[in-house]
Amino acid sequence: MNFKILCFDIETIPDMENARLIYDIDKNLSHNEAWNIIRIKRMEKAGNDFLPHFLQKIIAISIIYQDHQQIKITTLGQDGESEKEIIERLFLGIEKSQPTLVSWNGQGFDLPVLQYRTILHHIQAPIYWEAGEKFNDFKWNNYINRYHQRHTDVMDVLSSYQGKAFAPLDEFSQILGLPGKIGLHGSEVYPAYLNGELQKICDYCESDVLNTYLIYLRYLWSKGSFTKQQYLNLLTCIEEYIYKQTHKAHWHAFVPYLEQTKNLILE
Repeated sequence: MNFKILCFDIETIPDMENARLIYDIDKNLSHNEAWNIIRIKRMEKAGNDFLPHFLQKIIAISIIYQDHQQIKITTLGQDGESEKEIIERLFLGIEKSQPTLVSWNGQGFDLPVLQYRTILHHIQAPIYWEAGEKFNDFKWNNYINRYHQRHTDVMDVLSSYQGKAFAPLDEFSQILGLPGKIGLHGSEVYPAYLNGELQKICDYCESDVLNTYLIYLRYLWSKGSFTKQQYLNLLTCIEEYIYKQTHKAHWHAFVPYLEQTKNLILE
């Protein structure tokens, strides 16, 4: 198997500039006034105030990149980069290494948002969009086909692609012994952003991507994709990386799971 893995999770806020346009909001209204009207209009149309994918603005993308025994965990956007810069950096990494992408509900949320915002910002991502026009092997395995392997939406796979069987990441993580969400929940991201708590959002995003990646490794183990020793090596690699990041307290919440899983494998 290709063990260049890029597991990712995005955090978004309402794209207020374009939402004002779509919902025909008076430009003289304050942010709070405009947001209240938009929420009401959205509730009337959809039954909730969550804006559609194309009106979601990306403020952070947490990634875990693992190439065999080398691992890196980081968040694009933590230094206040623009949305365009965040997306360009993600696709630059995909262009360079052509990793397997891994997500939780990526087909349902992350990828559609990324795709809309890529078009909005006039960003090129040829390898991501490749479907066999230039490279024949992409015809049978590409990033954009729901049932191909270059992108694995773990939730989608585990539910057998049935919406009625989808599981929330937080809840499924907890029954596996993982911490689940740390610090925030999805509905709290925008208020946190307005309060200037970007780092708190990034920490929350990183916890989501760690939950997702460790579930993905468990899925690969179930598939027989690697040996017991290879699995142990991967978990040890992650644990050692976490121990080195003394300033990342939220990562250390995953150490008990890593220890527990290694002991389980050795039984």
